[in-house]
Amino acid sequence: MHTIVNLLIFLILLPFSFLNCNGQTNNLSASDKPAKDESKEIGGAFENAEFMDIGMPEVIDAVDTSTGWAQNGQKLLITGIIYTSDGKQPASNVLLYYYHTNTEGRYLHQSDEKRSMPPNNLGQTHGYIRGWVKSDKNGRYSIYTVKPGTYPTRDEPAHIHVTIKEPHLKNSYYIDDFVFDEDELLTSEERKKMVNRGGSGILRVVQQGNLQIAEHNIILGLNIPNYPKAKNNTIQSGLQIGEEQPSFIPYHAFGPDKGSRTCPVCKYGRYHGIIYFVGNNPNWADIKKWLIFLEQESMAREKYLKVYFVYGNQVGFTKQARQKELEKLGNELNLKNIALTFVPSMRDTESEANLNKINPEVENTFVVYRHRIIIDKYINLKPTLENFKLLSSILDTTQSEYFNLPTPGHE
Repeated sequence: MHTIVNLLIFLILLPFSFLNCNGQTNNLSASDKPAKDESKEIGGAFENAEFMDIGMPEVIDAVDTSTGWAQNGQKLLITGIIYTSDGKQPASNVLLYYYHTNTEGRYLHQSDEKRSMPPNNLGQTHGYIRGWVKSDKNGRYSIYTVKPGTYPTRDEPAHIHVTIKEPHLKNSYYIDDFVFDEDELLTSEERKKMVNRGGSGILRVVQQGNLQIAEHNIILGLNIPNYPKAKNNTIQSGLQIGEEQPSFIPYHAFGPDKGSRTCPVCKYGRYHGIIYFVGNNPNWADIKKWLIFLEQESMAREKYLKVYFVYGNQVGFTKQARQKELEKLGNELNLKNIALTFVPSMRDTESEANLNKINPEVENTFVVYRHRIIIDKYINLKPTLENFKLLSSILDTTQSEYFNLPTPGHE
């Protein structure tokens, strides 16, 4: 009798193992915490890492179309470049494995699909919407799939699990799940949980006909525990390339939002942005040269570039004096487009300037972002013709074929 009852209970509970990540791996989520904190594996141990090998084809291209593409749902292209740990050199031959739910938020096995992963003896499966890409010689990869559905439990945002296997490392490691910026379940609390493994996992889509496109670059080793890195003796300032440019609220002393505390990325994060940070060691002759150049760039690129000067000198700070100082500077240079802003210090928590992790003792820190993701960064950059060309080139070369496409609902 007990055997029959236990069998009935098992059959009743089995379908729920496909509903969410907690049912995948016991937890199947690639983003689970390591089983052993003392693990020295690159990226830390995670359950069922071997599942990525099940059904893996012998030949893997840089472009893949998942079996979810045929589903009735929002068609999605995720494309970008995989970079080495410096965030600037493309990395070739890197294997990326992905899997996600169907449009109903479920991981299901379909025996007629070659890629589908049959449940193991615990009922665990990555389902049938799964696949592999391998970065080409330029580090590029592309995935055509369908937008995943939210779990029926609606206890976390819709997401795509991603695992990376580099050709010269013995084990694979997971990176941040890909999630969608517009997802109402991606709350501020959920965003704070993200650790930017491999870069921010937040996807911001644009629309091309019936296709949504998310450009997403991956930085190998970024925020990955035990990742082998060369010693870096250079001065550090600012967040890393690939991370999310954080929101903060400086005082606007001069420019389009004068008198406000507008967040640079919240209002103007759609295209390119440059944030020019200066802390406790201002070089005013160089600052003026930079501002003149950046004003010209802003005028030429119009809505496609927003520039912010953020002054955070804590020495002798008073709000009134700093306001007058920057107003005088803006009038002297006849600035029309650049926002001259200030914070009490680079470590100020009220304005959340501290989230930028700027070293206040360096002469300057330049952060270049696109769609709110940091794509380049420079420290102690001098206002030379060569460096002017460098920044212009970065803005030019990171305007992809999708750069000017509208966001959904704004065609």
